[in-house]
Amino acid sequence: MVLKLLDNRWVPILAGLFAGLFAIAMAFAFADSLSERALLAARWTARAALPLFLIAYLASSLVRLWPGALTKTILKRRRQWGLGFALAHTIHLGALLVNILLYRPREPETLVAGSLAYAMIYVMALTSNSWSVRKFGKWWRRIHKTGIHYIWFIFTASYAGRIFHEDPGYHPEGRALTAVMLAALAVRITAWWRGSKARQR
Repeated sequence: MVLKLLDNRWVPILAGLFAGLFAIAMAFAFADSLSERALLAARWTARAALPLFLIAYLASSLVRLWPGALTKTILKRRRQWGLGFALAHTIHLGALLVNILLYRPREPETLVAGSLAYAMIYVMALTSNSWSVRKFGKWWRRIHKTGIHYIWFIFTASYAGRIFHEDPGYHPEGRALTAVMLAALAVRITAWWRGSKARQR
């Protein structure tokens, strides 16, 4: 039943839509002022999008390390998980823009780095199809590999920054999510290393 559900191409897309909208609903439910709602909506929509990103980021590595029906099904729908993440993060973008424009302006360098991440997200989303794979050839792989690692870097840098935030309330979240991102990278490196060893045999 679970495998059949995960094999449905629309499940990752709907998961991204639900995750983003649910995060906004929770922000409105738990905050009283409009400024606090905008802050929580921006923060929680990013958290809601993260699991979808990690699924797409780790799909091929999980199959290499733990081959099985579940990991193969996830890999089969990796493009859809990436699109689900793009949708959830688009909802995050809307919430973030409200927060930035109305309540909490950001430093220019932060906006540039974030804008580049969104450019990567949308380039990858627009090229997540078989036609683009054929059209761009090896460049398709380079674009997607560069893009997904850059997005990983932006997530990780953002969470790591919370470890040193002036408000100690941010520290536990920063440590926990930074550890998650570093663990994800470790899984990818381990899968790459095992694949490299297998090719040398």
